[in-house]
Parts: sequence; C-alpha cells; structure tokens
Amino acid sequence: MYIQNKIRVSLIRRMRMYKEVVKKGSYLVLTFMVAALLAGGSLLSFIPSDIKIFSNETKVLQLPLKEVTISVLPERVLIPGGHSVGVRMNVKGVLIVGLEEIESTDGKFVNPGLDAGLQIGDNILEIDGTKVNNAREVKDVVNKIKADVRLKVKRKDDIMNIKLTPVQSVDDNLYKIGVWVKDRTAGIGTLTFYDPTTHTFGALGHAITDPETGTVLSVAQGELLNSKVESVKQGKAGSPGEIRGIFYEADKPLGKLAVNTEYGIFGDTYEDISNPLYQKPLEIGYQNEIKKGPAYILTTLDGNKIEKYDISIEKINHQTKADTKSMVIKVTDKRLLEKSGGIIQGMSGSPIIQNNKIIGAVTHVFVNDPQKGYGIFIEWMLQDSNVE
Repeated sequence: MYIQNKIRVSLIRRMRMYKEVVKKGSYLVLTFMVAALLAGGSLLSFIPSDIKIFSNETKVLQLPLKEVTISVLPERVLIPGGHSVGVRMNVKGVLIVGLEEIESTDGKFVNPGLDAGLQIGDNILEIDGTKVNNAREVKDVVNKIKADVRLKVKRKDDIMNIKLTPVQSVDDNLYKIGVWVKDRTAGIGTLTFYDPTTHTFGALGHAITDPETGTVLSVAQGELLNSKVESVKQGKAGSPGEIRGIFYEADKPLGKLAVNTEYGIFGDTYEDISNPLYQKPLEIGYQNEIKKGPAYILTTLDGNKIEKYDISIEKINHQTKADTKSMVIKVTDKRLLEKSGGIIQGMSGSPIIQNNKIIGAVTHVFVNDPQKGYGIFIEWMLQDSNVE
C-alpha cells in the first residue's frame, strides 16, 4: 500500500509538472503568434494599397492578410517643348503686395489693414460678399460702403474673414484700407511638353510667384502666348542672366492656363503644337531610368528657333515626393556657354532629354555658377498637372 501511494504521488507530481510545461508552452506559442501577427501587420503597413505599373488594365493582387490594387498605366508619349512662350495671367482675387499708413482727415496716421491683421501675400477674394478681381473694384466697393467691411481673404491654403474700418484719406478724400494690391502678371518662359492625346501643355517646371511676396499666384484667367526672343543677357557668377523677348500674335494665344503650381503651369491648347525637330512624340523617362552623364536640353535663344544643347547630369536626387530640385545639371555645350553663359532666366521649363526620352525640365540656376542648375523629374510635372 505504501508503495502504491508513493507511485500515485509521483504520478500526480508528474501530471502537475506536465500541465505546467504545457501551460508555459502554450503561453510561448501564443506570444509568438501575437508577435508574428504584429510583425506581419507592421510589414503590411509598408505595402501600399495602390501600386502603379505599366500595362493597360487594373488588377487586384492578393497578398496574405491584405488586398492590393494595382493601377496599371499606359506608356506616355509627349511632344517635347523648347518653345519660347509668354504667360499672361490674371490673379484670382487681388494680391496684397504692400501695406501703407494713411493720413486721415482728422490728422491721424493709421493702417486699417495692418491693424486688422492683413499680411503681405494675402489674397482678397470678397468685400462684404462682393467678389473683387482688381484694384479698381476694391476701391469702388470700399467707397460705396464707407463703413465697416468684412473681407474674405485667402492666406496660403486657409480662408478667413477679417473685419476692418476704412479711413478717409486727407489726400483725395477717398476711403482706404491701407493696402497695395496687384491683379495680374506676365512673363516669358519655356514650354516643356505638349500632349497630343489630351491636348494639354506643361511649362516652366516651377510656379509663377509674386516677386515681392514670394506667394504662388492663384489663376483666375490666363493664357499661353507665342513669344519671340529679342536679346539675351549673359549670366555671370552672382548675376543671373535673362532672356528678353516680346509677345506676338497675342490675339491668337496657344492655350488657356488652368493651374499654376509649385511644379509648373498647365492648361489646354487651342490647337496642336508641333516641334520642327521631332516628327513623332517621345516616351517619358522616369527617375529610375535616368543615368549620370550626357543628355541635352531644348531651348530658344534666337527668335523662335528651337535648338539642342548638350548638358551633363551630375547628380540624381531619387525622390518619393515631388520637388523641383530632382537633378543637378551642367551645361557642356560651347555654343550655349558663348550665347548665355549657361542657364539663365527664361530657360525654365526647357525639356531635358536622355536616351531619346523626356526625363525632366530645367528649373533653377546656381547663382554663383551659371553653368550649373537644377532640373525637375518629368513625372512630377505630369503628376501635378493631372495629366498622368
């Protein structure tokens, strides 16, 4: 009996030990499974829900625990630019480019706009519910009310309402709010591409900004015009050069300007745009296809004649987000160096071509070394233009 009891006790102890081992083992397995799931979830978070590749249809890729949609894009072909173009643009609303004190009829010096919180770079869209598009309309509405007004103002991406009280100026007896405004701008640049399929264009490779405020101007109305280069001011270290040109056939614009963005100006053409150097459109080259070394740009430095000029791509900044400084380029063509000294104002938008593909556009010059400058990837321009 004693031996049987001893055996029974031993068996009970072993059963308890076995249960404990199983219990601990279960915890370890459960912990491992939870860790695996968390790790898997973390890994899946890095897998995009939408993947774009080239083909002609959309597919759904089945991955463990996640469904990924593949948006398959067709290959793009574009007519390269290089044309000198003029841009005539009306600003949406009126842009504040300065604030001034006004001497009122009671002898005080005041600035209603500044006191109310207006800032240089703000766009006045409405005054007491009335839309304003130019300086004259601002003056007319303010002098019709002659009392407290409420301004609808756009500041960068924010819309706000600002209340202020105009004052009567001792100089001309007009009621004023203490702001200097502008409503239009114009300039010369270079066409980057024309899309023969959608009849859209892209140019400049960067935004049109107000030189006094640095504000990206919002488009109310604008047109792309034919331009003719009259003269070229050479660029030197510390002193950027520039293309000087004139608009012609202003009554027959090339297209309608739709948007002005950080990565170029874009719109629709009224007629097809051709390039005498290319009978057929070129494919676009994405950043993963670009190589350091020889390439060329298309630009106009004499009348309206587009020419090829050799450059070298010295640095490629691989990017996941759009930026105007995607590549560092250097002018190597002696003809271009003799004519302009390198990259100058007005060449922005000149298409960059490598291996017979449009890969980007000229955007900025190095002020202290006009032989060098930046270029933007063509994919960023297409993305921002909603062409792609």
